[in-house]
This record gives sequence, C-alpha cells and structure tokens, in this order.
Amino acid sequence: MFHRVSIEALVLLLLINYLNQIDVSYAQYSQYTHSNDSPDSYLRPHNVARAAVKVKPLRWDFRLAAVAQDYANQLATGPCSLEHSSGPYGENLALGSGDMSAAQAVAMWIDEKSYYDYYSNSCHGPACGHYTQIVWRGSAWLGCGKATCGNGASIVVCNYDPSGNYIGTKPY
Repeated sequence: MFHRVSIEALVLLLLINYLNQIDVSYAQYSQYTHSNDSPDSYLRPHNVARAAVKVKPLRWDFRLAAVAQDYANQLATGPCSLEHSSGPYGENLALGSGDMSAAQAVAMWIDEKSYYDYYSNSCHGPACGHYTQIVWRGSAWLGCGKATCGNGASIVVCNYDPSGNYIGTKPY
C-alpha cells in the first residue's frame, strides 16, 4: 500500500511540475508581447498567404517565440538595425517607425510576392526571400517577437522551423 501511494504521489508531482513549466513559458512569452500582437495576429496573415499557394498552415511554437523575442530584445538594445542571427531557424526581420503591428510587419513580407517568379524560382525586384520563407512548404512552426528600440522604432522577428529558402529549391 505504501509503495502504491508513493508512486501515485510521484506521478502527481511530475504532472504538476510539467504544468507549471508550460504556464511559466507562456508567461515569459506574454510579458514581452505587445497586447495587440497575439500569436494569431502573426499566424493568420502567414496562413492566408500559405493557403493561397496550397501549403499547409503554420502552427505557433512558444519556444520559437521565446527565441525570437530574445533576439528582438537584443537588436533593440543595440544600434536598432536588422542583422540576421545566423541561428538554426528560418528568420524574417522587420524594422518600422513607431509601434509597427504584427500585421504590418507580415504584410511587408507578403508584399514581396510581386517580386517572386515561381517558374524561374527567382526574385525580380529588391527582395522576395521574406515571402518565400513565409510560404516555404517544409516549414511547420512559427514563433515571433517584437521589441521597441530606444528611438521608438519597432523590431519584429519571426522564426520558422524547419527553416526554408534553400537555393535552387522552389518554396511550394
């Protein structure tokens, strides 16, 4: 009887510990996120663009969001410039004056669609890599963060897992 109670108590403690870790990671993410920039405000425009090219929707990953938030904070404390992290994830960066929303940042990236030529798998304009990362068929997870620079500008960082934009490979 004593042995059985001990195992049940151990299982209960492990479950409580696991649930507490989930709550902590969400709290850590939400303390940095601007109130108008929910995970859905990033996911929705991404998934509308992906649906337009018949690619499966992305899902939110709080781990990726925490990495993105940490990097956004790092960029905001420096010269407030866009410099890729060279991390293990696909990454889109945006810099805007004032309080740029998630929707505005993602819209900037999606607007690059007009420069992308699917048939030649090339970019005919200033940039299209942000768009191709958004619609990359192999990417399944998304996490984003946002920080405000000392000059009031906003930096948005979105991470994608698995990463995309492999040279010579079409995104969809």
